[in-house]
Amino acid sequence: MIMSARMTRRSALLTLSLAAAAGPALVAAPVSAAPRRRRLTSGARGADVAEVQVRVAGWAADSAEQTFLAVDGEFGANTEAAVTRFQEAYSLSPTGEVDGPTQDALDALTASDGSTAHFGFDEFHSKDGAEFGEGNVGTSEVKENVRRLMYKLEAIRTKSGDAPVTINSGFRSLSHNENVGGVPNSQHTYGIAADIVVGGHSVDDVIGRAQTSGLSGIIRYETFTHVDSRMEYPYGANYWHWDV
Repeated sequence: MIMSARMTRRSALLTLSLAAAAGPALVAAPVSAAPRRRRLTSGARGADVAEVQVRVAGWAADSAEQTFLAVDGEFGANTEAAVTRFQEAYSLSPTGEVDGPTQDALDALTASDGSTAHFGFDEFHSKDGAEFGEGNVGTSEVKENVRRLMYKLEAIRTKSGDAPVTINSGFRSLSHNENVGGVPNSQHTYGIAADIVVGGHSVDDVIGRAQTSGLSGIIRYETFTHVDSRMEYPYGANYWHWDV
């Protein structure tokens, strides 16, 4: 949970990268990309589209549905629908296009260090001091996976009336995962999972919101909810697992 003081320190917001590269293997642009912009509409392709997809990934469905928004750099019908849901949630004109006000709202979710407005990277560090190291993939990959997960958690936060979200467990090093009894291939060891509590909301509430947020792993616990993006990664458990 990040309070207003942290948000004040993060007043320098990033703009979306608008590299015009096209191709099927596009990835989200690095956070240091130059602040150029273009209006994004259906049919657009590029790294800027991929970054928008990362940021609206938590708006994958209107109701509980096992679906997620692919980060492929191609502005198709699913991206348009996710953008529209984001716009409606933020009281913007629901055009499905990424215009100036929509880009501003997306940028406002991003902090100067590449994390998000309400979540810091340190909240997801392995609790044994390894930070993002010593997991099943490299440190930089873990950090990027965590960054993408943050935007889905931002969506859950918004759907919960901006209630604070506490990260009980984020990334785990292999040794820490073993110490807490996690399975060897735990989604936590890749940085694609978190155990969360939403202030003032029941586990039932959190599950309901997670089921519209593009999360392919949702597991009910008595006092918290496990969420992960296993279906989006080649090393994740490649099946939907909603144990709710």
